Amino acid sequence: MTTTPSGRQARRAAFASMIGSTIEYYDFFVYGSAASLAFNKLFFPTADPAIGVLLSLSTFAVAFVMRPVGAAIFGHFGDRLGRKRTLFVTITLMGVGTTAIGVLPTYQQIGLAAPILLVLARLVQGLALGGEQGGAWVLSIESTHAGRRGLSGAFVNSGSAWGLLLSNLVLLALSQLPDDAFLSWGWRIPFLLSATLIAVGVYVRLKLEESPEFVQVERTSAVRRAPLVDAVRTSWRQMILVALGALGLGANFYVASVFSLSYSTSSLHLPHSTVPTIILIMTVIVIFAMPLFGALSDRIGRKPVFLASAAAFVVSPFVWFLLFQTRNYGLMLLGFLFVFLTYAASFATFPAFFSLAFPTNVRYTGAAVSVNIGAALGGSLAPLLSAALFEATGSWVSIAIYISAVSALSVIAGIFLRELPDPAPAPVPSARPAAAHPGER
Repeated sequence: MTTTPSGRQARRAAFASMIGSTIEYYDFFVYGSAASLAFNKLFFPTADPAIGVLLSLSTFAVAFVMRPVGAAIFGHFGDRLGRKRTLFVTITLMGVGTTAIGVLPTYQQIGLAAPILLVLARLVQGLALGGEQGGAWVLSIESTHAGRRGLSGAFVNSGSAWGLLLSNLVLLALSQLPDDAFLSWGWRIPFLLSATLIAVGVYVRLKLEESPEFVQVERTSAVRRAPLVDAVRTSWRQMILVALGALGLGANFYVASVFSLSYSTSSLHLPHSTVPTIILIMTVIVIFAMPLFGALSDRIGRKPVFLASAAAFVVSPFVWFLLFQTRNYGLMLLGFLFVFLTYAASFATFPAFFSLAFPTNVRYTGAAVSVNIGAALGGSLAPLLSAALFEATGSWVSIAIYISAVSALSVIAGIFLRELPDPAPAPVPSARPAAAHPGER
């Protein structure tokens, strides 16, 4: 019999997971914004300006390569040793990578070593986020009553919006600095502030309890020796579908939140503060909208909400670019609102819809690895490919077609993906039983 989570435990797990997501995404978004606005000048100054932007955005993309690796590593420990201890490590590691970026010397100071160190710090960020996201979902979902898992997961994912809000508030304040001051020292401040946020996250996670469902897995000696191998063996279809399901959101969101920064200033010649201000407004809306969509998914099902949002992502790039091109503030707001509300609806369903597609004993690994593969293919390439497509064609249409095609794959994946019955069974594939460890005795 599975231990029933208490209301207090559910609230604490959701809050701790949300705080962790806030910190992780603050760090990630700060980097994406800095890559668009400053890193081409600080770390790639010898390149042609357009090539410098591409190189800078490629360092944003490289962390996504490490996300599936981090998901596999931390998913292994999360499914073997527990969600709580693993998530404590991921949040600490993210803080180390982000703070390191804040103290890096630039190309002017140490030459080629500067972009190399930047990439290494970025890889650490990617490793940490790869393990954090899926684990935060799983801990929250498994600690919540079945009828409120959509709301709980959506609340956790609202941390991504809080992280985006904090990063844009900081960058908006710093945008008031003269360009020389921002490039000299101002860009470092958002990264160094991360150390304070990490201290808060560590304190909150120290008070967490392990999820009841993982405790049950330990009690029944169902902990697997090699969770990734077992996930691929028993749940490979779900892993493919989840990876494809994450493509559309990643492509749409990162073009709207990252590529838009350089596109708005270099191509549309808008002031530096225009897009950050719009994103700030949208982020506040998303913070409140995401839990509402999560609650809706508990009433009508995660799948219908996911499919509706995935279908909206197919058309959103055309709507967004058409309105963005007008340079009219009200119309640009409307375009961003379409993208960000669709993002809120889609991302609200990810934790429950994707996590519950996997059995408990490989859930951390299965959800984390597959969604991060999707994020790597969708989110990491979106700003880079968008910049390259625009450079090659001089038109936004090619970008919109690319994003729309990627989003169509998510619709197809959502049609075939389903949650396992609740509580999800934990099948043990035919293999030698895992060696007992203290949690299994």
